[in-house]
Amino acid sequence: MANHFVVPALVAVTLVTVAIGFYGLKLARTTSDFLVASRAVSPTWNAAAIGGEYLSAASFLGIAGLILKYGVDVLWYPVGFAAGYLALLLFVAAPLRRSGAFTLPDFCELRLGSRRLRKLATGFVVFIGWLYLVPQLQGAGLTLTTVTGAPYELGALVVGVVVTANVALGGMRAVTFVQAFQYWLKLTALAVPAIFLILHWQADGRPAVTPPDGPTFRTATTVVVEQAATLTLADGAVIEVRPGDSLSFDAGDPVPAVAGLPGPDGLDWLLPDTAGDDDRGLFATYSLILATFLGTMGLPHVLVRFYTNPDGGAARRTTLVVLAMVGAFYLLPTLYGVLGRIYTPQLLVTGQTDAVVVLLPGAALGDGTLSRLLSALVAAGAFAAFLSTSSGLLTSVAGVISTDVLGRGSVRGFRLATLLAGLVPVLLAFNLRDLDVSQVVGLAFAVAASSFCPLLVLGIWWRGLTDLGAAAGILVGGGAAVGAVLLTVLGPALHGWPATLTAQPAAWTVPLAFTVMVLVSVASRHRAPADVGATMLRLHAPEALRLHVK
Repeated sequence: MANHFVVPALVAVTLVTVAIGFYGLKLARTTSDFLVASRAVSPTWNAAAIGGEYLSAASFLGIAGLILKYGVDVLWYPVGFAAGYLALLLFVAAPLRRSGAFTLPDFCELRLGSRRLRKLATGFVVFIGWLYLVPQLQGAGLTLTTVTGAPYELGALVVGVVVTANVALGGMRAVTFVQAFQYWLKLTALAVPAIFLILHWQADGRPAVTPPDGPTFRTATTVVVEQAATLTLADGAVIEVRPGDSLSFDAGDPVPAVAGLPGPDGLDWLLPDTAGDDDRGLFATYSLILATFLGTMGLPHVLVRFYTNPDGGAARRTTLVVLAMVGAFYLLPTLYGVLGRIYTPQLLVTGQTDAVVVLLPGAALGDGTLSRLLSALVAAGAFAAFLSTSSGLLTSVAGVISTDVLGRGSVRGFRLATLLAGLVPVLLAFNLRDLDVSQVVGLAFAVAASSFCPLLVLGIWWRGLTDLGAAAGILVGGGAAVGAVLLTVLGPALHGWPATLTAQPAAWTVPLAFTVMVLVSVASRHRAPADVGATMLRLHAPEALRLHVK
């Protein structure tokens, strides 16, 4: 039976988002308002806004879906996503704000005095932004289709239009208010249903998360397959299924083993992978940790928020608050993935595990009014996740397109850049609807970790970095990560080590980028900026010395 509360909830979130954006429009007048909110955002507001934009479709939907599929092996995703702010706090936040830059390309030119490096950085900002935007729009389409049956394209289009309008009209000033509101909405949307789910789980006799023979169907279930797969049934029979195939199971039947997922033995899901005989699994885990831990400090839409703080000290305080907010949030998707193993095991067969957060309240609590209200709340939170993250990404991409591609450092130029920046990911989302949300976001982290992370760490902490070394490192390390992304998303299916090296490239692309930057900088030390001493002093000196630009 259709849930009649979902559409009003989604409409309410959209209208509130637009209303807050119009409120911010009243305060946005100058170019500084549009790019960095006039650097007047307090640490608490900024932390909520960062939490709003950082907790994306991959966090709200993808993490729970991954844990449902793979179990304990993917717990590094939420750990790495949260811990990345520790690295950002230690190495980047305060010096970056003290630099006085508006965007990452701004920082490149300010630190190394190179227009060519600035253009290269602009290209990577746009690529990472669009790569990260596509799964947000894809997740919106998936959510709307799952909870209302509406066409996939409608969800992607609605989010694209609303976000583009908000950013174009109010810029960073409006987006800050929107994202702060949406963080608390997302937290509430997961926390409130989680309380009811836990109480129901206890009242239900606390069924095992994964019985000795694996998950079972609690009721008679008909599964419509969404993705092609190879299934191993309880009697050992192996069948190939295609999209549209229908399978029926009785209550108590074990869920078929899906090729590529943990086997029917529950311990395969609860215990870490042994990594086989060639350590590919261990390599992929380390690569994932490196991408999430270091990629955060290279994400343009995260870094641009630190430009909005009044000073470096406020940037540090913002990061501390973000660590607490993000860490608290990531407990909840993990819980949804665990409970999904009990109440929505059919998603393992259909392949739509990213929908577990949206479907879990109805599956666990039945078809009553309470479950419908909770499902509507979760759907509203998911929609807020797409809106807030997309807003931050679009703001960062539009900022660099406005200043570095169109060459118009004006409000009108920013608005034109926003329209251009928003059109491309919408078109891509229409044509790439089957991508794994978390995989694509993980690849975006790998590209950021292999390009801007080395640039920022070495640029802030090593006076020997040169423009030639930075450009070479970005091109070699970041370019290798981009190649891995394109091969994974658009290339043929790979197997063995080639598949592992391209699906999780950070373990080799990040060291490659650092090595190339250092070696080429040493070889071209004569190109070091003449004013590097003054620049480094500005980045690291306390604000009390008044050496910093506004």
